[in-house]
Amino acid sequence: MMKIEGTTTEHGNRDVLLRIAEALERLAPPVRPSGLEEIAEGYLWLPGETRLKPVSHISRIDIELLKRVDSQRETLLDNTRRFARGEPANNALLWGARGAGKSSLVKAVHAAINQERPKEHTPVALVEIQREDIGTLPELLALLEGERKRRFILFCDDLSFDAGDPAYKSLKTVLDGGIAGRPENVIFYATSNRRHILARDMIENEQATALNPGEAVEEKVSLSDRFGLWLGFHNIDQDGYLDMVLGYAEHLRLPIEAEELKRRALEWAMQRGSSSGRTAWQFIQSLPAKPSKPENARLN
Repeated sequence: MMKIEGTTTEHGNRDVLLRIAEALERLAPPVRPSGLEEIAEGYLWLPGETRLKPVSHISRIDIELLKRVDSQRETLLDNTRRFARGEPANNALLWGARGAGKSSLVKAVHAAINQERPKEHTPVALVEIQREDIGTLPELLALLEGERKRRFILFCDDLSFDAGDPAYKSLKTVLDGGIAGRPENVIFYATSNRRHILARDMIENEQATALNPGEAVEEKVSLSDRFGLWLGFHNIDQDGYLDMVLGYAEHLRLPIEAEELKRRALEWAMQRGSSSGRTAWQFIQSLPAKPSKPENARLN
């Protein structure tokens, strides 16, 4: 009889413990996936959900197709290669003319570095953050810092700040690398049409309203100085534009004579009032024999 009572008591204790465990599970907040559970070469930062969205295919063009940016290409390749190896590397600002290939170079370099890596190594990830989400950088960095064995390139395309926008302060803190700054497994690349990232009227407004105009302007302009690597992109001439067109056509093996290709390319540029790298790629996409690259690939 005593044995039966003991067994009953044991079962009773187990039931109580089970109920307590279930109650604690209900009280505990659910574990939210970060998106990093899926190993991918690219991610999109979704600040509203505090997670990353894996990207199965990154829209980009081959690095060999980028013409007239040899110096910028080699410099960014070397910097990114050192970062991928765990060596010291700089945050980079690619600034200059629209359509000159700034964001295309970032994505092409990222692809080239991953092609070089040993197959057993986890790929370097490209994480895109929108300009309007720069203020959420601390949350994103906290997420990436937990992935110490992986390396991430944060990428913001067309970065700029207008008057009254305080988000530049968040970026400044990250670039400074203070006690809450950039983790060692993260680097920041940005493109901008403005050399100092800030709008001219924003700088002029600081000069007009500040008690010490010189110091106020220096505080704003110094944001771009916090990028250790500056790469300038400038407008190309007609020969450079045609060189790009011929390079694309040769790579894609388009069945069209060189002189005819040049003539049509110049007409296309004249109609658009631009002869940038982006214009060259758009022209190639317009030809009857469509290129074999994804339609959403673009040169920025």
